[in-house]
Amino acid sequence: MKLLEGGEGKDIVTTRVLHAPRERVFRAWTEPEHLARWWGPKGFTNTFSEYDLRPGGKWRFVMHGPEGGNYNNECTFIRIEPPGFIAWEHVSPPYFHIIARFDEIAGTKTQLTWTMRFRTTEERAKIIAFVQGKNEENLDRLEAELAVIQ
Repeated sequence: MKLLEGGEGKDIVTTRVLHAPRERVFRAWTEPEHLARWWGPKGFTNTFSEYDLRPGGKWRFVMHGPEGGNYNNECTFIRIEPPGFIAWEHVSPPYFHIIARFDEIAGTKTQLTWTMRFRTTEERAKIIAFVQGKNEENLDRLEAELAVIQ
């Protein structure tokens, strides 16, 4: 499996400088006990049924919304390069790839570049207005989790 090609109008990119070393940020993205606590927008919780962190491995989980909805998700890992890169395919609708890059800044901070890459500009256009704010909520939750990871 290879990554979708990027291009004009297919990507939603979220960036943030995190006040944690990239090894810690990578752990938060790849260790299920941490990921389950922060993944998703404000108010969401997660139940993981499978988490096999390797190329071709599956990640299956349910996101529980604050309003009571349950959202099934299935992903397949594409590439993992500790501690600087992880990519997976979201194989349940909506379809996209996640590409996360972790760049070290002076050993104590990490520049996160999180790209959601869609197959078409039309697929991206359907959810961009909603997703951008929700990704920021997700990263707020990540920052809170980073504060408790040793």
